Parts: sequence; C-alpha cells; structure tokens
Amino acid sequence: MIAPRRSLSLRAMRVLLVAICLACVASATVFVRLGAWPVGGFTGLELLLAAWLFRLHVRDGRSREWVRLSPSGLRIIRSSAVGRRREIRLEPSWLRVRLTERPGRTPALVVEAGTRREEIGAVLGDAEKRDLAQALDAALYRWRNPRFDNPVLDQPATIGTDR
Repeated sequence: MIAPRRSLSLRAMRVLLVAICLACVASATVFVRLGAWPVGGFTGLELLLAAWLFRLHVRDGRSREWVRLSPSGLRIIRSSAVGRRREIRLEPSWLRVRLTERPGRTPALVVEAGTRREEIGAVLGDAEKRDLAQALDAALYRWRNPRFDNPVLDQPATIGTDR
C-alpha cells in the first residue's frame, strides 16, 4: 500500500491554523485602527484561503494506491481522496519495471506491459521508488522463474538395486 506522507498530524494542523488565525486577526486589528480598513477584508480572504488549502491537504492525504503481484497478474488499485476506486490489471509475462530519471525531480516509476504504461508510487520519494522498483523486479523474476520443490526428485535413485 502506498499512501502520501503528511508532515503534520491532524491535531498539529489545527493548532497551526489557529495560530495563523490569531496572527491574521492581530495584523488586521492593527491596520483597521490605523485607518486602513480594506486590509481587514483581505486578511479575512487570506484566512479563508489558508483554511481551504489545509482542508485540501488533509483530504488528499486519504488517497491510497495498492500494488499487488499475484498469479493472475499485476493489480494496481487506486483509491482517490473522495473514495473513487480504479483498478488496473497488467499481464506480468511481458511486464517491465522502469525507473525514468527526470532532471531536478524524483524519478518516475513506470510499469510497462506491451503498449500500456502506468506510473506507480507518484507520492514516494527517490529512495522509496528505487526500493519499490527493486522489489517489483525481484518479485517478477520469482514469478517468471518458479522454483519447484519436488521431494521425489530429492531422493536417491533406487531402480535396479533390489538384487
């Protein structure tokens, strides 16, 4: 499961929003007393914008992405912040995992199956994407090259030794 990281907890975000609110009220009060009353309105708009952005930040933190390799294929299930789910299935026989470097940004982790390309783990950092790429490559290798454990083959041959 891949989920976006949030640097602040919900409680810490509320405390920060209250601190911003107090700073806005204090500065608006000073400017209104000095006769610059339009600043009070703009400060109120600034506070509403900050609250709206905090709400978007919290909402987007609820999005999730699941990546699962099973015998039936690679499933990528994405759940948006509002609860919409989208599932993508890729055939693992021809699946390739690529880490595409992008200058000045974290690399893109892309899985390709034929002509279909899907980016996974967009919210992950550089090291996490590299770890996920290595894990997916290893899992695909094990899927394509199964190791059979047959106990009969491990026993020494006893044909023709009964005499």
